Amino acid sequence: MAGYLSETDFVMVEEGFSTRDLLEELTLGASQATAGDVAAFFVADLGTVVRKHFCFLKCLPRVRPFYTVKCNSSPGVLKVLAELGLGFSCANKAEMELVQRIGVPASKIICANPCKQIAQIKYAAKHGVRLLSFDNEVELAKVVKSHPSAKMVLCIATDDSRSLTPLSFKFGATLKSCRHLLENAKRSHVEVVGVSFHVGSGCPDLHAYTQSIADARLVFEMGAELGHGMHILDLGGGFPGLEGAKVRFEEIASVINSALDLYFPEGCGVDILARLGRYYVTSAFTLAVSIIAKKEVLLDQPGREEENGSTPKTIVYHLGEGVYGIFNSVLFDNTCPTPILQKYLSALDTLHYIFCASSVSPSRTRAWQQKLSFFHC
Repeated sequence: MAGYLSETDFVMVEEGFSTRDLLEELTLGASQATAGDVAAFFVADLGTVVRKHFCFLKCLPRVRPFYTVKCNSSPGVLKVLAELGLGFSCANKAEMELVQRIGVPASKIICANPCKQIAQIKYAAKHGVRLLSFDNEVELAKVVKSHPSAKMVLCIATDDSRSLTPLSFKFGATLKSCRHLLENAKRSHVEVVGVSFHVGSGCPDLHAYTQSIADARLVFEMGAELGHGMHILDLGGGFPGLEGAKVRFEEIASVINSALDLYFPEGCGVDILARLGRYYVTSAFTLAVSIIAKKEVLLDQPGREEENGSTPKTIVYHLGEGVYGIFNSVLFDNTCPTPILQKYLSALDTLHYIFCASSVSPSRTRAWQQKLSFFHC
Protein backbone atom coordinates (compact mmCIF):
# COMPACT_ATOMS: atom_id res chain seq x y z
CA MET A 1 0.00 0.00 0.00
CA ALA A 2 1.14 3.52 -0.78
CA GLY A 3 0.60 4.84 2.75
CA TYR A 4 -1.90 7.64 2.04
CA LEU A 5 -4.25 6.50 4.82
CA SER A 6 -3.97 6.34 8.57
CA GLU A 7 -6.38 4.99 11.19
CA THR A 8 -7.17 8.52 12.37
CA ASP A 9 -8.74 9.34 9.00
CA PHE A 10 -11.81 7.21 9.65
CA VAL A 11 -14.30 6.02 12.23
CA MET A 12 -14.89 2.28 11.82
CA VAL A 13 -18.33 0.84 12.53
CA GLU A 14 -19.49 -2.65 13.43
CA GLU A 15 -20.15 -5.17 10.69
CA GLY A 16 -23.75 -4.99 9.50
CA PHE A 17 -24.14 -1.37 10.65
CA SER A 18 -25.65 0.49 7.69
CA THR A 19 -25.52 4.10 6.54
CA ARG A 20 -29.13 4.48 7.58
CA ASP A 21 -28.36 3.15 11.08
CA LEU A 22 -25.57 5.69 11.47
CA LEU A 23 -27.71 8.55 10.18
CA GLU A 24 -30.48 7.66 12.62
CA GLU A 25 -28.05 7.84 15.53
CA LEU A 26 -26.47 11.07 14.32
CA THR A 27 -29.70 12.90 13.57
CA LEU A 28 -31.34 11.76 16.80
CA GLY A 29 -28.33 12.74 18.89
CA ALA A 30 -27.91 16.09 17.15
CA SER A 31 -31.60 16.94 17.50
CA GLN A 32 -31.65 16.18 21.22
CA ALA A 33 -28.48 18.15 21.81
CA THR A 34 -29.49 21.27 19.86
CA ALA A 35 -33.24 21.37 20.30
CA GLY A 36 -33.90 20.91 16.61
CA ASP A 37 -31.27 23.29 15.24
CA VAL A 38 -29.49 20.66 13.14
CA ALA A 39 -27.16 21.59 10.27
CA ALA A 40 -27.13 19.56 7.09
CA PHE A 41 -24.29 17.06 6.83
CA PHE A 42 -23.00 14.19 4.69
CA VAL A 43 -22.08 10.66 5.62
CA ALA A 44 -19.79 8.80 3.20
CA ASP A 45 -19.60 5.04 2.83
CA LEU A 46 -16.09 4.76 1.40
CA GLY A 47 -16.55 1.04 1.06
CA THR A 48 -18.84 1.90 -1.86
CA VAL A 49 -16.00 3.89 -3.47
CA VAL A 50 -13.71 0.86 -3.20
CA ARG A 51 -16.35 -1.46 -4.68
CA LYS A 52 -16.87 0.94 -7.59
CA HIS A 53 -13.15 0.87 -8.27
CA PHE A 54 -13.00 -2.91 -8.52
CA CYS A 55 -16.08 -2.87 -10.74
CA PHE A 56 -14.30 -0.42 -13.03
CA LEU A 57 -11.19 -2.59 -13.22
CA LYS A 58 -13.31 -5.61 -14.07
CA CYS A 59 -15.36 -3.86 -16.77
CA LEU A 60 -12.55 -1.81 -18.36
CA PRO A 61 -9.36 -3.78 -17.69
CA ARG A 62 -7.28 -1.83 -20.24
CA VAL A 63 -8.19 1.62 -18.88
CA ARG A 64 -6.36 3.51 -16.11
CA PRO A 65 -8.80 5.53 -13.96
CA PHE A 66 -8.07 9.15 -13.04
CA TYR A 67 -10.33 10.79 -10.45
CA THR A 68 -11.82 14.19 -11.30
CA VAL A 69 -11.02 16.19 -8.18
CA LYS A 70 -13.61 18.95 -8.74
CA CYS A 71 -16.45 16.42 -8.33
CA ASN A 72 -15.75 15.90 -4.63
CA SER A 73 -12.46 16.95 -3.06
CA SER A 74 -13.04 15.46 0.40
CA PRO A 75 -9.70 14.38 1.89
CA GLY A 76 -11.13 10.98 2.77
CA VAL A 77 -12.16 10.33 -0.83
CA LEU A 78 -8.83 11.52 -2.24
CA LYS A 79 -6.80 9.42 0.20
CA VAL A 80 -8.78 6.25 -0.48
CA LEU A 81 -8.47 6.67 -4.25
CA ALA A 82 -4.77 7.51 -3.98
CA GLU A 83 -4.28 4.34 -1.93
CA LEU A 84 -6.03 2.39 -4.69
CA GLY A 85 -3.50 3.73 -7.18
CA LEU A 86 -5.65 6.18 -9.15
CA GLY A 87 -4.32 9.18 -10.99
CA PHE A 88 -5.97 12.58 -10.54
CA SER A 89 -7.50 14.96 -13.06
CA CYS A 90 -7.12 18.54 -11.85
CA ALA A 91 -8.73 21.65 -13.30
CA ASN A 92 -6.70 24.33 -11.51
CA LYS A 93 -3.84 25.17 -9.17
CA ALA A 94 -5.85 24.59 -5.99
CA GLU A 95 -6.68 21.02 -7.01
CA MET A 96 -3.09 20.25 -7.96
CA GLU A 97 -1.95 21.62 -4.60
CA LEU A 98 -4.55 19.54 -2.78
CA VAL A 99 -3.57 16.17 -4.22
CA GLN A 100 0.15 16.88 -3.98
CA ARG A 101 -0.32 17.82 -0.33
CA ILE A 102 -1.47 14.26 0.45
CA GLY A 103 1.55 12.84 -1.36
CA VAL A 104 0.32 12.15 -4.90
CA PRO A 105 3.31 12.37 -7.30
CA ALA A 106 3.20 14.76 -10.25
CA SER A 107 3.41 11.79 -12.63
CA LYS A 108 -0.11 10.78 -11.57
CA ILE A 109 -1.67 14.19 -12.24
CA ILE A 110 -3.16 15.49 -15.47
CA CYS A 111 -4.21 19.14 -15.80
CA ALA A 112 -7.22 18.37 -17.96
CA ASN A 113 -8.80 21.82 -18.24
CA PRO A 114 -8.24 22.92 -21.89
CA CYS A 115 -8.44 26.61 -20.91
CA LYS A 116 -6.09 27.50 -18.05
CA GLN A 117 -4.82 30.66 -16.42
CA ILE A 118 -1.14 31.38 -17.04
CA ALA A 119 -0.51 31.17 -13.27
CA GLN A 120 -1.90 27.62 -13.29
CA ILE A 121 0.35 26.62 -16.17
CA LYS A 122 3.37 28.08 -14.36
CA TYR A 123 2.40 26.21 -11.18
CA ALA A 124 2.23 22.93 -13.14
CA ALA A 125 5.68 23.62 -14.62
CA LYS A 126 7.20 24.43 -11.22
CA HIS A 127 5.75 21.36 -9.52
CA GLY A 128 6.47 18.78 -12.19
CA VAL A 129 2.98 18.34 -13.68
CA ARG A 130 3.75 17.80 -17.36
CA LEU A 131 0.53 16.35 -18.82
CA LEU A 132 -1.73 19.22 -19.95
CA SER A 133 -4.76 19.46 -22.25
CA PHE A 134 -5.45 22.03 -24.98
CA ASP A 135 -7.97 22.60 -27.78
CA ASN A 136 -6.98 25.94 -29.37
CA GLU A 137 -4.06 28.06 -30.58
CA VAL A 138 -4.20 30.58 -27.74
CA GLU A 139 -3.87 27.84 -25.11
CA LEU A 140 -0.99 26.32 -27.02
CA ALA A 141 0.82 29.66 -27.14
CA LYS A 142 0.42 30.08 -23.36
CA VAL A 143 1.95 26.66 -22.75
CA VAL A 144 4.83 27.34 -25.18
CA LYS A 145 5.71 30.44 -23.18
CA SER A 146 5.10 29.19 -19.61
CA HIS A 147 5.67 25.40 -19.74
CA PRO A 148 7.69 24.42 -22.84
CA SER A 149 8.48 20.95 -21.48
CA ALA A 150 4.80 20.04 -21.16
CA LYS A 151 3.36 16.96 -22.84
CA MET A 152 0.12 18.02 -24.50
CA VAL A 153 -3.13 16.12 -25.00
CA LEU A 154 -5.39 17.46 -27.75
CA CYS A 155 -9.02 17.63 -26.65
CA ILE A 156 -11.46 16.96 -29.51
CA ALA A 157 -15.16 17.76 -29.72
CA THR A 158 -17.82 15.03 -29.70
CA ASP A 159 -21.46 14.70 -30.66
CA ASP A 160 -22.90 15.08 -27.16
CA SER A 161 -26.23 16.57 -28.27
CA ARG A 162 -28.19 13.91 -26.39
CA SER A 163 -26.20 14.16 -23.16
CA LEU A 164 -27.75 15.54 -20.00
CA THR A 165 -24.80 17.92 -19.59
CA PRO A 166 -23.12 18.53 -22.97
CA LEU A 167 -19.60 19.95 -22.94
CA SER A 168 -18.52 20.24 -26.57
CA PHE A 169 -20.12 23.66 -26.99
CA LYS A 170 -17.28 25.05 -24.84
CA PHE A 171 -14.48 22.45 -24.99
CA GLY A 172 -12.95 20.45 -27.82
CA ALA A 173 -11.39 21.07 -31.22
CA THR A 174 -13.22 19.97 -34.37
CA LEU A 175 -11.61 17.32 -36.55
CA LYS A 176 -11.13 19.94 -39.28
CA SER A 177 -8.96 22.07 -37.00
CA CYS A 178 -6.86 19.25 -35.50
CA ARG A 179 -4.20 19.08 -38.22
CA HIS A 180 -3.60 22.82 -38.01
CA LEU A 181 -3.21 22.63 -34.22
CA LEU A 182 -0.85 19.67 -34.49
CA GLU A 183 1.24 21.49 -37.11
CA ASN A 184 1.33 24.60 -34.93
CA ALA A 185 2.50 22.53 -31.96
CA LYS A 186 5.23 20.94 -34.06
CA ARG A 187 6.50 24.35 -35.23
CA SER A 188 6.52 25.50 -31.59
CA HIS A 189 8.52 22.41 -30.51
CA VAL A 190 5.73 21.28 -28.18
CA GLU A 191 5.09 17.54 -28.13
CA VAL A 192 1.50 16.36 -28.46
CA VAL A 193 1.34 12.89 -26.92
CA GLY A 194 -2.33 12.03 -27.11
CA VAL A 195 -6.01 12.77 -27.64
CA SER A 196 -8.86 13.27 -25.20
CA PHE A 197 -12.62 13.65 -25.51
CA HIS A 198 -15.70 13.85 -23.30
CA VAL A 199 -19.15 12.75 -24.46
CA GLY A 200 -20.84 14.79 -21.71
CA SER A 201 -22.46 13.67 -18.49
CA GLY A 202 -25.45 11.38 -18.64
CA CYS A 203 -24.90 10.37 -22.26
CA PRO A 204 -27.54 7.81 -23.35
CA ASP A 205 -26.08 7.43 -26.85
CA LEU A 206 -23.66 4.49 -26.87
CA HIS A 207 -22.65 5.28 -30.44
CA ALA A 208 -21.11 8.53 -29.18
CA TYR A 209 -18.36 6.53 -27.48
CA THR A 210 -17.63 4.47 -30.59
CA GLN A 211 -17.56 7.53 -32.85
CA SER A 212 -15.33 9.49 -30.46
CA ILE A 213 -12.81 6.66 -30.26
CA ALA A 214 -12.84 6.39 -34.07
CA ASP A 215 -12.25 10.17 -34.33
CA ALA A 216 -9.38 9.89 -31.86
CA ARG A 217 -7.79 7.23 -34.10
CA LEU A 218 -7.83 9.70 -37.02
CA VAL A 219 -6.15 12.38 -34.89
CA PHE A 220 -3.55 9.84 -33.74
CA GLU A 221 -2.70 9.19 -37.39
CA MET A 222 -2.46 12.93 -38.10
CA GLY A 223 -0.12 13.38 -35.16
CA ALA A 224 2.06 10.40 -36.13
CA GLU A 225 2.41 11.77 -39.67
CA LEU A 226 3.72 15.04 -38.25
CA GLY A 227 6.19 13.33 -35.93
CA HIS A 228 4.33 13.57 -32.61
CA GLY A 229 4.80 10.66 -30.18
CA MET A 230 1.12 9.78 -29.77
CA HIS A 231 0.64 7.25 -26.98
CA ILE A 232 -2.19 8.48 -24.68
CA LEU A 233 -5.94 8.11 -25.25
CA ASP A 234 -8.16 9.86 -22.69
CA LEU A 235 -11.78 8.61 -22.76
CA GLY A 236 -13.06 11.47 -20.57
CA GLY A 237 -15.81 10.92 -18.04
CA GLY A 238 -19.54 11.28 -17.51
CA PHE A 239 -20.03 7.64 -16.52
CA PRO A 240 -23.15 6.99 -14.39
CA GLY A 241 -22.68 6.50 -10.67
CA LEU A 242 -26.12 5.30 -9.61
CA GLU A 243 -28.11 2.16 -10.25
CA GLY A 244 -31.14 2.79 -12.43
CA ALA A 245 -29.38 5.06 -14.95
CA LYS A 246 -30.80 5.04 -18.47
CA VAL A 247 -27.65 3.34 -19.67
CA ARG A 248 -25.77 1.11 -17.23
CA PHE A 249 -22.02 1.47 -16.74
CA GLU A 250 -21.52 -2.15 -17.79
CA GLU A 251 -23.24 -1.43 -21.14
CA ILE A 252 -21.01 1.59 -21.75
CA ALA A 253 -17.92 -0.42 -20.85
CA SER A 254 -18.87 -3.17 -23.31
CA VAL A 255 -19.20 -0.66 -26.17
CA ILE A 256 -15.89 1.02 -25.23
CA ASN A 257 -14.07 -2.31 -25.11
CA SER A 258 -15.33 -3.23 -28.57
CA ALA A 259 -14.29 0.14 -29.99
CA LEU A 260 -10.86 -0.09 -28.37
CA ASP A 261 -10.33 -3.57 -29.81
CA LEU A 262 -11.11 -2.18 -33.26
CA TYR A 263 -9.25 1.15 -33.22
CA PHE A 264 -6.65 0.71 -30.45
CA PRO A 265 -6.06 -3.04 -30.17
CA GLU A 266 -4.13 -4.51 -27.28
CA GLY A 267 -0.40 -4.27 -27.83
CA CYS A 268 -0.59 -1.08 -29.91
CA GLY A 269 1.44 0.81 -27.30
CA VAL A 270 -1.29 3.28 -26.33
CA ASP A 271 -1.91 4.11 -22.67
CA ILE A 272 -5.69 4.41 -22.20
CA LEU A 273 -7.13 6.43 -19.33
CA ALA A 274 -10.49 7.82 -18.22
CA ARG A 275 -11.46 10.68 -15.94
CA LEU A 276 -14.21 9.70 -13.51
CA GLY A 277 -15.93 11.74 -10.82
CA ARG A 278 -19.55 10.98 -10.00
CA TYR A 279 -19.04 7.33 -10.94
CA TYR A 280 -16.99 6.90 -7.76
CA VAL A 281 -18.77 9.15 -5.26
CA THR A 282 -22.44 9.61 -6.17
CA SER A 283 -23.74 6.47 -4.50
CA ALA A 284 -21.27 6.74 -1.60
CA PHE A 285 -22.54 10.01 -0.16
CA THR A 286 -25.78 10.49 1.74
CA LEU A 287 -27.02 13.89 2.87
CA ALA A 288 -29.05 14.45 6.04
CA VAL A 289 -31.02 17.70 6.09
CA SER A 290 -33.78 19.05 8.33
CA ILE A 291 -37.16 20.41 7.32
CA ILE A 292 -37.33 23.78 9.08
CA ALA A 293 -40.85 24.87 8.10
CA LYS A 294 -43.98 23.73 6.30
CA LYS A 295 -47.17 25.32 5.04
CA GLU A 296 -50.36 24.43 3.21
CA VAL A 297 -50.80 25.88 -0.28
CA LEU A 298 -53.58 25.64 -2.84
CA LEU A 299 -52.80 23.72 -5.99
CA ASP A 300 -54.89 26.31 -7.86
CA GLN A 301 -55.11 24.34 -11.10
CA PRO A 302 -58.15 24.47 -13.43
CA GLY A 303 -60.27 21.36 -13.23
CA ARG A 304 -58.69 20.20 -9.96
CA GLU A 305 -61.68 20.86 -7.69
CA GLU A 306 -62.62 18.07 -5.30
CA GLU A 307 -66.12 16.56 -5.06
CA ASN A 308 -67.17 18.99 -2.31
CA GLY A 309 -66.21 21.93 -4.52
CA SER A 310 -63.10 22.91 -2.58
CA THR A 311 -59.69 23.45 -4.16
CA PRO A 312 -57.20 20.70 -3.30
CA LYS A 313 -54.23 21.62 -1.13
CA THR A 314 -50.70 20.37 -0.78
CA ILE A 315 -47.87 20.82 1.70
CA VAL A 316 -44.71 22.81 0.88
CA TYR A 317 -41.67 21.95 2.99
CA HIS A 318 -38.71 24.31 3.53
CA LEU A 319 -35.29 22.76 4.00
CA GLY A 320 -32.29 24.09 5.90
CA GLU A 321 -30.25 23.90 2.66
CA GLY A 322 -30.88 25.14 -0.86
CA VAL A 323 -29.77 25.24 -4.49
CA TYR A 324 -27.10 27.84 -3.71
CA GLY A 325 -25.50 25.49 -1.20
CA ILE A 326 -25.39 21.70 -1.07
CA PHE A 327 -28.20 21.35 -3.63
CA ASN A 328 -26.33 23.32 -6.30
CA SER A 329 -26.29 20.14 -8.40
CA VAL A 330 -30.02 20.67 -9.01
CA LEU A 331 -29.18 23.87 -10.89
CA PHE A 332 -25.89 22.90 -12.51
CA ASP A 333 -26.06 19.12 -13.03
CA ASN A 334 -29.77 18.52 -13.69
CA THR A 335 -30.01 16.16 -10.73
CA CYS A 336 -33.19 15.38 -8.82
CA PRO A 337 -32.36 14.09 -5.32
CA THR A 338 -34.83 11.56 -3.92
CA PRO A 339 -35.87 12.15 -0.29
CA ILE A 340 -36.31 9.33 2.20
CA LEU A 341 -38.05 9.99 5.51
CA GLN A 342 -35.62 9.11 8.28
CA LYS A 343 -37.15 9.97 11.66
CA TYR A 344 -40.03 12.00 13.07
CA LEU A 345 -39.44 13.52 16.50
CA SER A 346 -42.74 14.87 17.78
CA ALA A 347 -41.23 16.59 20.82
CA LEU A 348 -38.87 18.64 18.66
CA ASP A 349 -41.18 18.94 15.64
CA THR A 350 -38.28 17.99 13.39
CA LEU A 351 -38.31 15.91 10.23
CA HIS A 352 -35.08 14.45 8.93
CA TYR A 353 -34.66 13.49 5.34
CA ILE A 354 -31.87 11.59 3.62
CA PHE A 355 -30.83 12.43 0.08
CA CYS A 356 -28.58 10.62 -2.35
CA ALA A 357 -26.44 13.51 -3.61
CA SER A 358 -23.96 13.86 -6.47
CA SER A 359 -21.42 16.63 -7.14
CA VAL A 360 -21.50 17.45 -3.46
CA SER A 361 -20.14 20.62 -1.91
CA PRO A 362 -16.46 19.93 -1.05
CA SER A 363 -16.22 22.59 1.64
CA ARG A 364 -19.29 21.33 3.44
CA THR A 365 -18.08 17.75 3.23
CA ARG A 366 -14.65 18.62 4.60
CA ALA A 367 -16.18 20.50 7.54
CA TRP A 368 -18.27 17.54 8.56
CA GLN A 369 -15.46 15.08 8.02
CA GLN A 370 -13.66 16.76 10.88
CA LYS A 371 -16.68 16.32 13.14
CA LEU A 372 -18.03 12.96 12.00
CA SER A 373 -15.30 11.49 9.85
CA PHE A 374 -16.13 8.72 7.40
CA PHE A 375 -16.85 5.05 7.79
CA HIS A 376 -16.35 1.81 5.92
CA CYS A 377 -18.94 -0.93 5.58
